[in-house]
Amino acid sequence: MTKRLLKLLAVPAFLAFGIASAASKNTIPANDAELAKRVVHEIRMYSRYTIWDNVNLRVQEGNVELLGQVSQPFKKSDLQRIVQHIPGVRSVNNELEVLPLSSFDDQLRLQVARNIFRDPSLSRYALGALPSIHIIVDNGHVTLEGVVNNEMEKNIAGIRAGQSMSFGPVTNNLRVENSPKKS
Repeated sequence: MTKRLLKLLAVPAFLAFGIASAASKNTIPANDAELAKRVVHEIRMYSRYTIWDNVNLRVQEGNVELLGQVSQPFKKSDLQRIVQHIPGVRSVNNELEVLPLSSFDDQLRLQVARNIFRDPSLSRYALGALPSIHIIVDNGHVTLEGVVNNEMEKNIAGIRAGQSMSFGPVTNNLRVENSPKKS
């Protein structure tokens, strides 16, 4: 009987860790910064969030505002549902814009992505599960969102995107992660 009881009490470490991590997902974040981190994580884990989408957010006293663009109508409602179920979220103001459904825009997205990610200095950005460069196409107008490592990569991405059949100039909103310190 004692051996049997010891076997039951000897929970494998990976099971104990799984239980602990599941419990930590259900805890309410201590502040808005922690809540924002959790919301960003859940959005990035959404399997249909792609480089064609750009979701930003603001969190104030547990109230989450979703901003940006998504490429399909169902993504807007999916993301709202995901965020609403995060512990600590009081309300969700969903201001996500659904981009027009257009075969021309779809072709332009692919062309811009090829131009950017085939460049040797930018190809490493295509390696991740969710590249940090997002390509937003709205009725033939291209906007680049996201983060790159330096100013040169930002400029090259803008040039490569501009080599597409877009209507008008490319809006390059890429942020530089390692900007030089001003003295």
